[in-house]
Amino acid sequence: MEDNRIWSFEESLWTGGAKQYRELIDDECVMVLPEQPFVFTSQQAIEAVAHTPRWSSVSFSEQRVMRPQEGLITIAYKVEAEGEGKQGYTAWCTTTMRRLEHDIWRVVQHQQTPPLAASGA
Repeated sequence: MEDNRIWSFEESLWTGGAKQYRELIDDECVMVLPEQPFVFTSQQAIEAVAHTPRWSSVSFSEQRVMRPQEGLITIAYKVEAEGEGKQGYTAWCTTTMRRLEHDIWRVVQHQQTPPLAASGA
């Protein structure tokens, strides 16, 4: 997957709803998020997204793309997200995607670390 497509894919997960998650999150995905229960299965993450207002805009910086082997991509980045009626959100994130077949990718891992956690405060 080309870098531009990777970042479009990732952005769609921040701005899309539960339907987008169901399509792009692997059944065996694990996520670590800064809210209870902190470690989420794919189904728990889909449920959380279904009950949370989505971000209307996101911007990525400090972007890294790693391809440790064929069919596996890991990205790291800083996200700044905004949504109508929501407080802005900043975090450092990682996402790992695996290719199931030509042009079909699924997220198998995602993690978010907000600034307070990152600074040790």
